[in-house]
Amino acid sequence: MSAGPESRRASQAANETQRWNALYLVAALTMIFLTLAIALQPLFLRKVLGVSLGSAGMINANVEVLAEFLTLAVIGSLGMLSDRIGRVRILVAGFTIGTASAFFAPFSLQAGTMLGVGGLAFYYVIRIVMSLGTCAVGPQLTTLAGDFTTYDDRARRISNVTSMTAFGGALVFALLMQMPRHIGVIPVMLFDAALGALAALLAYRLLVDAAPRQSEGGQPGPRIWALLAQEPRLRVAFVTALFSRSNVAVISLFFMLWSIYFADLAGKSPEQAAAQAGSIIGVAGLLLVVTSIGWGVMVERLGRLNAITVGMAISGTGFTLMSLVVDPCHWLVLVPMTLIALGQAGALLAPDLITFDLTPRDLRGSMIGGLNVTSGIGMIITLELGGWLFDTVGPYGPFILVGAGNLLVASYAFMVSRAASQARLLPTD
Repeated sequence: MSAGPESRRASQAANETQRWNALYLVAALTMIFLTLAIALQPLFLRKVLGVSLGSAGMINANVEVLAEFLTLAVIGSLGMLSDRIGRVRILVAGFTIGTASAFFAPFSLQAGTMLGVGGLAFYYVIRIVMSLGTCAVGPQLTTLAGDFTTYDDRARRISNVTSMTAFGGALVFALLMQMPRHIGVIPVMLFDAALGALAALLAYRLLVDAAPRQSEGGQPGPRIWALLAQEPRLRVAFVTALFSRSNVAVISLFFMLWSIYFADLAGKSPEQAAAQAGSIIGVAGLLLVVTSIGWGVMVERLGRLNAITVGMAISGTGFTLMSLVVDPCHWLVLVPMTLIALGQAGALLAPDLITFDLTPRDLRGSMIGGLNVTSGIGMIITLELGGWLFDTVGPYGPFILVGAGNLLVASYAFMVSRAASQARLLPTD
């Protein structure tokens, strides 16, 4: 006897719940895996590879910039490929490559010495390979979330995903960055590799594709440019991505770097400074978790463009106030950190929503790929200039740079929002 309509609806609801829970879990593990690798980098370079203070800013930034530069073309290509073969296969492959690289990274000194290239050079190569793998992860998860939504539930659902990624980042700094001072940096790096392997397994077993496949003969480039040319709101999303996506990296890298390399002045070990800085960033991350859910409601009420204006203005103010910080481990640093956390969720959420709203379903992978290429360009510019400012101007230099950029984007989004309101533009799905 066949199941009745009510039974089928119950089964569909259960499957949808399971699908979203799996996506939330993998999103949290993804952020833990990626953030822990970045957060441990300054400590690993200082304690294991012996990088000195005078060159710490540029070396740490260059590791991230070189990796980001080589992944730009890969991100765009994978976005187009995902429209043809699906998101999950690319997601699992990215996790696998990233996990293997994360496993070898702690042994850079030994491997570099054995190969005659030096530990730092080997670490550069490993971080690049890791980035080439993990650059597939974030965009594919975001696109999967968009595939599962409609315009009416998109803000709430994707804000939940953002909240889970924020929770993963907060967990890294509040808990996992306390571990190096107890068990050492290398065991924690190996633990990070294990988390990557777990995320790969869960993605393979639990996630499924939902979007229609693009035909083999279709070329997405002309369609993407046509949409960008006719949609000012989409251009705002891309400009926001150019600046906002590097905000987390600036906090993860330069604030941790600031704390570790100024530990001696405070009479602390690098591990103690890393743990204390991690606690501060963890508190800000927990605020980001809480506000991410609220931003889903705010975006629905304010609108996508207004959310970018408010979010980038608040975040930019927080970054600018970091110029007043003297001791990075003093509790007063929580004031600008709180502002950054309050604004960051909106700045990250709204561009994705705009992109999904205005892009056909069979083109979303390509468009999200383009959005992430843009954010990668912003990451390169921000980290390279930030590393130079850290070494030449002072530790607060990268934060002023990001703050000014965020405030400029807020102004641009406000102008486009006013023009859109006057033209009475309506959202589309």
